[in-house]
Amino acid sequence: MQEQIQDRAIADPEHIAISKSTGIKIDWRDGHHSDYSLAYLRDECPCATCTGAHGTDPQKSNYSKPELFPMYKPTLRMESVEPVGQYAVRIFWNDGHSTGIYSFDHLRRICPCEECKALAQSKLQRESGAFK
Repeated sequence: MQEQIQDRAIADPEHIAISKSTGIKIDWRDGHHSDYSLAYLRDECPCATCTGAHGTDPQKSNYSKPELFPMYKPTLRMESVEPVGQYAVRIFWNDGHSTGIYSFDHLRRICPCEECKALAQSKLQRESGAFK
């Protein structure tokens, strides 16, 4: 329970800067800074279709991966972003996708900075060691 309270405090944004053409930057209350590119946000969509929560195969996008033989694709951008209560944002993408609700907890969990990636990897290693 105490860990949940601490996690909630960590996932509390102080300032959010949204650029429809480049991505989202968040300054968190604990002093951390996250910078999410459009491709990364789209690939990390938390909706049921993208994650496979309906019991189907996940339908993840792959905007972050360079294509070997790229076909023309319109440049990815956000059409609009709206707040969802006090805990999330919903992004409407120009590829027609709009069902993902990006909670602040989710955004903090997927922070792409090197420090957060290292922490996530360390946590994963500890958890996998606990099941041996």
